[in-house]
Amino acid sequence: MSATKRAVPETIGVWPTAAGPMGGVRGPDGLRRIILPHYAMDDLRALLAWEHAGAAADDAAFEDVAALCRAYFNRQAVDFADVPCDLSAVGPFARRILQTCRTIPYGQTRTYTQLALMAKEDGKQRAAAQALGANPVPLVIPCHRVVAAGGGLGGFTAEGGADLKKRLLDLERAVAGSGG
Repeated sequence: MSATKRAVPETIGVWPTAAGPMGGVRGPDGLRRIILPHYAMDDLRALLAWEHAGAAADDAAFEDVAALCRAYFNRQAVDFADVPCDLSAVGPFARRILQTCRTIPYGQTRTYTQLALMAKEDGKQRAAAQALGANPVPLVIPCHRVVAAGGGLGGFTAEGGADLKKRLLDLERAVAGSGG
């Protein structure tokens, strides 16, 4: 008798923020995906339903994350550290880099080299950058806080690219600078 693999249930949801609609995918082990503000609400809902056919649509299942995202874009210093993330879709090296990235405090940045050193992966800053490019839960895992040596922004693969990365960093610096 062969064992059949059970499908892991997923839930999709969308929510408004001051910066625009966001969406996510959640599984039993935590958040699997976040989509940063870029799409219209209906387009985002349709995209998630298409990409995750069979997933249950339940915006209320994301109320904890939605509240944090709303607070973030309403210029409040937010800590996403307690949000469980399911990183099973990435390999062990990327998982280590992403988990290390979660420790970068709000309003601060680290270089790709510093992040690699923090993860005990000395000399692997390019691989660390690639791991960040595959981050399925941006903002919750703050890959936007990792910048190039010499002050350059570095890359950002989320919709909106480097412009969005700059806006996120500027927002955090303004809030952190105001004591907020």
